[in-house]
Amino acid sequence: MQWDLTRLYKGFDDPNFAADYEKAQQVTAELEQLLANPEEDACRQLVKVINTFNRLETLTRRLSALVHLTLSVEAQNEEALAANDKMQSFMVRIKQCSSALSRYVGGIENLDEVIAQDEVLREHAFMLRQNAKAAAHTIDPALEETVLKLRITGSGAWSQLRGTLESTVQVDYEDNGVMKKLPLAAVRGLASSPDQATRKRAYEAELAAYPQIETPMAACMSGMKGEALTMLPLRHYNSLLEQTLEQSRMDQQTLDAMLTAMKESLPDFRRYMHAKAKYLGHKHGLPFWELFAPLGNANTSYTLDEARQLLVDVLGKFSKKMADHIQQAFDERWIDAYPRAGKRGGAFCSSVHPVNVSYVMTNFDGSLNSVCTLAHELGHAYHNRCLRGLSMLNCGYPMPLAETASIFNETLLTSKMLETATPEEQIMLLEQEVSDANQVIVDILSRYIFETEVIERRKTHALSSRELQEIMLDAQRQSYGDGLDPEYMHPYMWACKSHYYRADLHFYNFPYAFGLLFGKGIFARYMERGDAFVPEYDQLLRATATGNVADVAASVGIDVRSVDFWRSSLQVFRESIDKLCELLEKN
Repeated sequence: MQWDLTRLYKGFDDPNFAADYEKAQQVTAELEQLLANPEEDACRQLVKVINTFNRLETLTRRLSALVHLTLSVEAQNEEALAANDKMQSFMVRIKQCSSALSRYVGGIENLDEVIAQDEVLREHAFMLRQNAKAAAHTIDPALEETVLKLRITGSGAWSQLRGTLESTVQVDYEDNGVMKKLPLAAVRGLASSPDQATRKRAYEAELAAYPQIETPMAACMSGMKGEALTMLPLRHYNSLLEQTLEQSRMDQQTLDAMLTAMKESLPDFRRYMHAKAKYLGHKHGLPFWELFAPLGNANTSYTLDEARQLLVDVLGKFSKKMADHIQQAFDERWIDAYPRAGKRGGAFCSSVHPVNVSYVMTNFDGSLNSVCTLAHELGHAYHNRCLRGLSMLNCGYPMPLAETASIFNETLLTSKMLETATPEEQIMLLEQEVSDANQVIVDILSRYIFETEVIERRKTHALSSRELQEIMLDAQRQSYGDGLDPEYMHPYMWACKSHYYRADLHFYNFPYAFGLLFGKGIFARYMERGDAFVPEYDQLLRATATGNVADVAASVGIDVRSVDFWRSSLQVFRESIDKLCELLEKN
């Protein structure tokens, strides 16, 4: 199944695409005029600006979506690449408008009084207050246009190059004595093969392929982090972590509490890795190529249609609206399911709010992990559905809360399947749950350690592939410990994770841990309240767009600044690890 993007436009030659691009230019000019010549009446001025900005966001979201989604599955599509160049240049003007809005709102001394005067302003109150706060971090207007244009050929180009490298590299892989050329995503997908020899060959082939691209990949990493550090004084931040926390609407106290609990949990996850290693016949910890090895009924596989039916049946027990939403995603081809040449690895969900569609990209391989990935991404899609009716300026939510619905979906799927599972199936399901948690707690911690060290070293020099490999291996030793076999680690994890290469997004790692543990806390509320929680859940997801992390969590009785909350969520995994280790010992 490949997604149908015609809900956006029929293609890059669609007259509507060109017309919307021109219309977006006109609306941008209107917005620039409004912001350059503010009225004395701040209330009337803000209403005009918000309405104009919403019109602009509606146009640009559709235009950008066609470009981004096309390049995600066709990295060398020349029409998309040309359109991307135009859109990047255009986005410079829009970012300048955003900065101008922040400066204007930040200069209104009686902002709360102004907001109270109009319904449109009251509807956008949170967004306006966020803009007032962001005013302190806008770039000097005299420099901003030049800086933003330079970023197109800087971090923007590095990010695009990195995506092209990953999606176009061909890996030499031996399959039953026959050498094949496979996309990197397809080879990485073999890590969850039920056949141990296949997993090992795939790991070896993957590592052997990275030297083809390691030098430009290292340049991409150094270029992006170097630019980000250069931008810090212009944005008036003390560190990239401070910048990320503010973008995430999250505070340092919350992050510290979560990291403390994560580090405390490492012995439990290492205990799991040793039990899995022993079960698979290894004596010195788990080789990296066995991290995703399925256990239990390892021959279980799913067609895409079987996966769809499973998700509709299981998640539909939570709510019919969720079941209908999943069915609609398949029926209307919102999903691009299978790996192919030119397609990037991993998975994501991209909301296109103006057309009420959330496009989902996966690299489906029939494994239970692939089914869980579908459930995860369709959770994002359901989250976006709960935002319908909000304005474009009110439909964004911070990274940590972005994982709430996706983790809830995965937890619900596993929980329901465990209810009727045989002991062999329990092993398979518990392994999937714990393996995923191992990635989101242990591996995410290694990524956080890695990125912290890379940013620190980048202050003095550009990093080579060799140095990046050394930092990555050290980070894996700190987080995985003796749970991993020291002879079989993954020195190139920095090259295959796109999260490090986002121009305006650094430390895109800890939000996943937050999402996992917060999602578990939300699921616990559902287990306590049952069906009565369903409308509260939908309202919670809707509230994520107009609240900070601590306040949204507090609305369902969770204190994210308390280490005890994070410990309670991790206790769920400790119990699953205990049960899984017990089952493995018996088999």
